[in-house]
Amino acid sequence: MTATDTLVRPNLARDTRNVLLRELRPVIRDPFTLIFSLLQPLVFLGLFAPLLIGDSGRPAGETLAWFVPGVLVMIVLFGTGATGSNLQYEMMTGSHERTLVAPLARSSLLVGRALKEIAPIVVQALVIVLIAWPFGFAINVPGLLIGLALLAVFGVGLGSLSYSLALATKDREWLFWGVQQALIFPLLILSGMLLPLDEAPSWMRVVSTVNPVNWVVQAERALFAGDLGDATVLWGWISAVAVAVIGLIVGVRSIRRSN
Repeated sequence: MTATDTLVRPNLARDTRNVLLRELRPVIRDPFTLIFSLLQPLVFLGLFAPLLIGDSGRPAGETLAWFVPGVLVMIVLFGTGATGSNLQYEMMTGSHERTLVAPLARSSLLVGRALKEIAPIVVQALVIVLIAWPFGFAINVPGLLIGLALLAVFGVGLGSLSYSLALATKDREWLFWGVQQALIFPLLILSGMLLPLDEAPSWMRVVSTVNPVNWVVQAERALFAGDLGDATVLWGWISAVAVAVIGLIVGVRSIRRSN
């Protein structure tokens, strides 16, 4: 085996880094997209949170401690869930086919692209936390760091599933968005992300127990509250890792079938 063969042999860590840097270049060159993507979570924080504070009668800090972690999960849900649309554009322009012939580990194409979505999401999450802080939102630094890591793992899984959907629907954008919206909104509502499910019909509460987004939301609330040893944190990690593993397996198989 020659030195050249060794250099071009696929390596997951190296290839993921290269894909990540390639995907981040457009974001760095045009940071306005990152600023614009903050609009939706800021609208929810600015308009929805006051309604919850007024309705519950609880102190603002207590309500924000419940609401803000859900908003952060929502950012990941919408952000990584839509990443497949970028892949569809690459397939239409022929860019995706060129990456497939490169000596890259197939899983690196998924992980690198998903991490590209996680990087701006981390920035958005920190901005949301800092905005909520003066209004009584307490910041637990260890819980914040672990919570961001949990969101990253969950986002990699969601991003990989989104890419799989894009590969399955190919150039039919209407089908991609139809399936994506049909899945994301039930997951959002049945997670107790924006509204508590305590008074919900019994069937909704039962379904929420098998919704991985629900467990990630509960884990984030526990982490941000500083309850690092809470059982919901463990279930949140189990759910996030399960989604990541399933997403990568499905995604790698989808890429191989698309060759």
